[in-house]
Amino acid sequence: MASSYKTPNVYVEERSIFPPSVAEVATAIPAFIGRTEIDEDAGGESLVNQSVRITSLVEYESWFGGPFDESFDLESIKDSEGNVIDVKFKKDTLSKMPDFILYQSVAHYFANGGGACYVISIGTPAKYTDVSTEKALFEEAIDVVSQVDEVTLMVLADAAPRFKDSLPEFYGLCNKGLAKCTELKDRFMLIDCVDSLGNDSTSRDNDVKALRDTINNEVDFAKYGAAYYPYLMTTMARAYDESKVTLDDVAMNDPSLQGTEAYSILKNKLAKNYLILPPSSAMAGIYARVDGARGVWKAPANVSVSGIVGPTRIIDNVIQENLNVDTTAGKSINAIRAFTGKGTLVWGARTLAGNDNEWRYVSVRRLFNMVEESIQKSTGFAVFEPNTPFTWLKLKTMIESYLTNLWRQGALFGETPEQAFFVNVGLGQTMTEDDINNGYMRIEIGIAAVRPAEFIVLTFSHKSLEG
Repeated sequence: MASSYKTPNVYVEERSIFPPSVAEVATAIPAFIGRTEIDEDAGGESLVNQSVRITSLVEYESWFGGPFDESFDLESIKDSEGNVIDVKFKKDTLSKMPDFILYQSVAHYFANGGGACYVISIGTPAKYTDVSTEKALFEEAIDVVSQVDEVTLMVLADAAPRFKDSLPEFYGLCNKGLAKCTELKDRFMLIDCVDSLGNDSTSRDNDVKALRDTINNEVDFAKYGAAYYPYLMTTMARAYDESKVTLDDVAMNDPSLQGTEAYSILKNKLAKNYLILPPSSAMAGIYARVDGARGVWKAPANVSVSGIVGPTRIIDNVIQENLNVDTTAGKSINAIRAFTGKGTLVWGARTLAGNDNEWRYVSVRRLFNMVEESIQKSTGFAVFEPNTPFTWLKLKTMIESYLTNLWRQGALFGETPEQAFFVNVGLGQTMTEDDINNGYMRIEIGIAAVRPAEFIVLTFSHKSLEG
């Protein structure tokens, strides 16, 4: 409608000529749940079940403190003259993993390329009681995370050590997370296949079986998650408090030990007491790194893992066959493998729905997550707009422009935009007169997602001299 002016003057008006556009949502914003050293803010208010957004480890420390300090008992090794030449951990006093690893998990996320993330504290380590109570606290925190719209990845790495002897409860938490991802359709679950850290094939087979026997088998759930195995030996030393470390039953902070050669040897030993972590936190960082460098449509695989010595188990091609392809239930488990001359690489790109032709690959599921949420949010302006061809054209143009841009970036398969996607809307095409009378505007969108080249087959033959 033209403006109505009453005073003679020169007036300036602006007319919007560009159509609305689709704003792309973030794709790799994880939520970490677990126990933190601090669970109150500076004012004494509880941080439990509060979603706190951070962008660095320094921010984490300002909110939640540092790592959980462990206690260690060591004994000295002496030469013939009684001088300490080395130290060793006492038998049966050193667990393979600490019980609380949230701080280090977040640190590993940042070390592998992670950016913004959310942290949800369920209390301090001192408040831990038992597994059943812990499960209820994690379930409540998962419900809290579901209210945070920006979150696109869910990580339960801190739960894995405490549920190592209660795997049905741990994978039950993973099932709850998968259920939330399925319900919200805007996030993806990273699942740790719990590693018993044995050194034989039986323990490995039991690890795999425990996941496959418990994780929900429905495709609608499985396509929203991916599992990774084995655990990773990091380059981070396990945290300790000197008052809780003893050498020959003498506390490390005892004045009689401070400044001695034995103390220096002890410090060096503890500096190389490397921490083992579940892989999901590093994978969250890798997802963010690959998304930023290439795009969510690039499989987060054949990329290196940072901040590690190597995986806790050696996995070869034969072993990975069973992990990658589950002919019975389709629950693929992505391997992390050490390769000579290449380092440690993520060597799997499948969702838990490994036998499903549509949702087999992580990159395909996450691309659809991004496209669906981006278009859903960007079309919100049209709610209650006239359900007419003019509105349909505006939406069709907006969506096609967005998808064309994705195609140009290499996210969609096809030599032309017409091969890569379609957007249909209109009376007699996607809607009936009854739909319009009842307030429905139906838009059909199809995209040809690129899929990773999982198996590259090179065929060689002899060439005859004649042809």
